[in-house]
Amino acid sequence: MKVRDTLQLRSFAEYKEAYNQSIENPEEFWASIAEKFYWHKRWDTILEWDFKKPEVKWFKGGKLNLTENCLDRHLDTLGNKTAIIWEPNDPDEESRHITYRQLFVKVSHFANVLKNNGIKKGDRVCLYMPMIPELAIAMLACARIGAVHSIVFAGFSSKAIASRINDSQCKMLITANEVYRGTKPIKLKEMCDEALKETPSIETVIVYRRTVEPTPMKEGRDKFWYDELQKAEKECPAEVMDAEDLLFILYTSGSTGKPKGMVHTIGGYMVHTTYTFANVFQCDHLAAAGVKGQVKSVPDVYWCSADIGWITGHSYIVYAPLAAGVTTVMFEGIPSYPDYGRFWEICDKLDVTHFYTAPTAIRALAKQSLDLVNKHDLSSIKVLGTVGEPINEEAWHWYNDNIGKGNSPIVDTWWQTETGGIMISPLAGITPTRPTFATLPLPGIQPALMDPEGNELEFNSQSAEGRLAIKFPWPSMARTIYGDHQRYKEVYFSTYENMYFTGDGAYRDATGNYRITGRVDDVVIVSGHNLGTAPIENAINEHLAVAESAIVGFPHDIKGTALYAFVTLYDGKEPNDALRIEIRELVAKTIGPIAKPDKVQFVSGLPKTRSGKIMRRILRKIASKDTANLGDTSTLLNPDVVQEIMDKAL
Repeated sequence: MKVRDTLQLRSFAEYKEAYNQSIENPEEFWASIAEKFYWHKRWDTILEWDFKKPEVKWFKGGKLNLTENCLDRHLDTLGNKTAIIWEPNDPDEESRHITYRQLFVKVSHFANVLKNNGIKKGDRVCLYMPMIPELAIAMLACARIGAVHSIVFAGFSSKAIASRINDSQCKMLITANEVYRGTKPIKLKEMCDEALKETPSIETVIVYRRTVEPTPMKEGRDKFWYDELQKAEKECPAEVMDAEDLLFILYTSGSTGKPKGMVHTIGGYMVHTTYTFANVFQCDHLAAAGVKGQVKSVPDVYWCSADIGWITGHSYIVYAPLAAGVTTVMFEGIPSYPDYGRFWEICDKLDVTHFYTAPTAIRALAKQSLDLVNKHDLSSIKVLGTVGEPINEEAWHWYNDNIGKGNSPIVDTWWQTETGGIMISPLAGITPTRPTFATLPLPGIQPALMDPEGNELEFNSQSAEGRLAIKFPWPSMARTIYGDHQRYKEVYFSTYENMYFTGDGAYRDATGNYRITGRVDDVVIVSGHNLGTAPIENAINEHLAVAESAIVGFPHDIKGTALYAFVTLYDGKEPNDALRIEIRELVAKTIGPIAKPDKVQFVSGLPKTRSGKIMRRILRKIASKDTANLGDTSTLLNPDVVQEIMDKAL
């Protein structure tokens, strides 16, 4: 089975040529990329699409299996290369290095466990697991036999697990007995048992024993991972799938609080995520960075610090890196354990060359002593990346200066759960970077800036700001919301005719670079004035004491709506009334008196999703004193902060 030819663009001129080709003839462009993968049968049509329905099909009639492209086709040339390096929560526990051949065997073996327990093509399987190699093995095993995986982040509540299982009618649940995050034990199986009281579709539960603690098991339903392996054959031929068959369902937060099960299919997702991975990160291409004479000569080791429970982990920890034949790192722990130098200790230990993380993490680490960075050798790092939210300029420069040492390009990637893969980003070392800008669209992506009347702001070498839409389909886009296609149409395709609406605002500079300015539903009308929250937050964040802020509106007798600022401070900065006045005056000076927040509440943290997005829906409810139904806050990155904010609300 042939390993892929290179997918990488090598220069800015090649990027421009590829981009122009992708706009002039997008079908031919994506077909040329798709041909570099292994297919059992070539597609009948490259693309069929209608945004009015909305319906999109890429490579229709093509037959393939994604795991053959991630594993089988690498065995002859990369079989002994490390596919996954697993770094445990406890730094004293041994790392695990799994080669492509070993991963192939493990995936095939566990695929037979699924089949032995009645799972077949099209069945939905829920995974609620920690960041251990077995999570990647289980999701690849599902793909091997054509089952549809639905991964729920292993920090969500039992209520969140149950709602997702019931929405997609999962037949099996795969989990672990327990895991440690830092020093805190998380009893995953107990959470599952609580959820399973309300999930009649589940027939079997497979439990991986991560710790030695006793595990409650229900006879006839619950089975241990290793016990089931003993009964299974080790060889499992890949199920031949259609390009438009379901690969996975992944739930993302909805503005109403009801999660949306985004559906991703096999062929287009594989092609787009692998192509974007190869070009954005330039693995196996850039010369090593570092001070001359002190550079480590190492193979590329790519580390995305996200959790596989999120789209970033699906696309850029598992599927795309493995399809590209790269070594990918999985980290079980948290950046603050045993201290805030853990990320840098791992980069040093594993000679990480490509590091991809969230601005939330960068800001948290930037608040710590630089000694925690400087004690580690980071000269192996070639490329830095950010994902999950726009990065502010101060964090960008801290990351660039202290982690990349000014030698490692930062790829500030913009994309969404719904897009499946990266849409706008620099290509490391190939296209220019600019602090706080996601910069240029990737080949095949046709963005459009829309004005308030719904007209496109055509690019004319002048800067413009508007709402970000996409004019043409791309291969990895979600095909629907599981079980609710009407909602899919209303949310993404009803705002602008014949376009996908991202829900984000964007600024485009005179050279065509894009900066994402935030969710456009984050607009507050104060005394008849439309005020975007992002510019106000940016103004507040300019204060030297301020680490981060969030602005929401709340009811006001005179203004109709007034502004409420939630503000976190840097360590060592004390909240006081004088600081409140300074913040309000800074906003007045930067934007205007109309934008001054009526209330400024100092908080230790802001409620965020695991991808780093601030949950303004919760903050709006707190500011409006409407806290009777906040929804399930256990799915947040920091659920405890919600009660603290409520207790101290102004």
